[in-house]
Amino acid sequence: MIPSLLILIPVIAGLASLFIQNEKAAKGWALVASLATLCLAVAGACSHRVTELQADASWLPALGSRFSLSMDGMAKMLVLLNAVALPLAIGATYKNSYEKSGSFYGLLLLMQAGMMGVFLASDALLFYFFWELALIPAYFLSSKWGGEKRIQATFKFFVYTFAGSLLMLVGILYLYFKTPEHSFAIQAFYNLHLSDSEQFFAFWLFFIAFAIKIPIFPFHTWQPDAYEQSPTVVTMLLSGVMVKMGIYAVIRWLLPVFPAAVARYDHLVILLSVIGILYASLIAIRQDDMKRLIAYSSIAHLGLMAAALFAKQQVGIQGVMIQMFNHGVNVIGLWIVADAIEKQTGTRKFSQLGGLAQKAPGLAILFVIMAFANVALPLTNAFIGEFMMFNGLFRHSIWMAAIACISIILAAVYTLGMVQKVFYGNTAPATDHSVDSSLNIKLMLAILVIIIIALGVYPQPMLQLTNDTVNAVLAKIHSI
Repeated sequence: MIPSLLILIPVIAGLASLFIQNEKAAKGWALVASLATLCLAVAGACSHRVTELQADASWLPALGSRFSLSMDGMAKMLVLLNAVALPLAIGATYKNSYEKSGSFYGLLLLMQAGMMGVFLASDALLFYFFWELALIPAYFLSSKWGGEKRIQATFKFFVYTFAGSLLMLVGILYLYFKTPEHSFAIQAFYNLHLSDSEQFFAFWLFFIAFAIKIPIFPFHTWQPDAYEQSPTVVTMLLSGVMVKMGIYAVIRWLLPVFPAAVARYDHLVILLSVIGILYASLIAIRQDDMKRLIAYSSIAHLGLMAAALFAKQQVGIQGVMIQMFNHGVNVIGLWIVADAIEKQTGTRKFSQLGGLAQKAPGLAILFVIMAFANVALPLTNAFIGEFMMFNGLFRHSIWMAAIACISIILAAVYTLGMVQKVFYGNTAPATDHSVDSSLNIKLMLAILVIIIIALGVYPQPMLQLTNDTVNAVLAKIHSI
């Protein structure tokens, strides 16, 4: 019952929002709907009753596809991240004004519903349906309400993701016809006995689709432009939640279904991931735009997750699990600060900023904590995840892990450099008349800081939540 409601609430609320003309009413409606979804997600995360965590109904019986949803530990965690992200994003940008706000917030809610479906679907065709449902609102949000170069950025975003989606659809149909009963059920895919050559072929159809979404080098070029040109609230959902769809899909659909192909190509994927980590980190250091720096930082962090997954070590995969949630929390906080600074000063360029801590001390304190989390300082939430991922990578390949560890230094360089350029030193003309951020922004950041410190000090609940999923994935991987 809970999985169905997690999708139905944002769908119904999103469709209703499309008809709301008043901006204040549209914001309030979206915020209330997102908080209702959050309460339900918390209830789902705390529930252990199987009947509450599953839903199954006839959908396309002629095709062997059912409306089948389920919540294991990993799904609970990502549903919770999705449910937390939207009210935080709306709350932090509550004073922002959008043309045709009813449509804007309606599309946000539909985007959330699509991502919920991706994390909950246990039928491949249903999974693909929600994968596309999440993409379509994101495209319209960015192309309608984005920046000056939004058309070029969203076109590239759409071409990349749509091409990947088509490859995945071919892969899904290929596996469907390989199942004896012609079923799209995830368990039917898990029970397939594919030859090595069949696995190698289908692996790339799925991997490219997921690599684009993550994104992994060299499929990453859509991401910085899309993040820069999208409205900040959309960027929060793209980087905080949507890219996790790629990591999630690798864990749920790729590793267990193609163990022989994963064993064959793990070194190649890890190499691409490590190249992406270093490349993105070096590019981030050279950025003069706050949004683009955060975008490249995100590529680096997600590259480490991909490398740790293909290292196929329990500690590394467990680290990826918790880091999916932690990265989402941290990057949303960075985007909130970037939006607040741009709204006050009219610029995101480091060369035009400086001394903001003198004008906005509260924002500076909160942002420094976010920066510490971004570099995985001990006692912040990201530390345990990164430590476990590097541990898993070292167990697989000392050389790859040693090269990837360079990113720790690079992350400190670009993140602390960003803090210094924006908040310290002398004030610039753009920051001379700045004031401290409004209460709603500080409140959203304070909530994120509490999560960062709480999970940094005591991450055990998240680790326990996903432990069974990790063991199940490893059992499939090592079944060859």
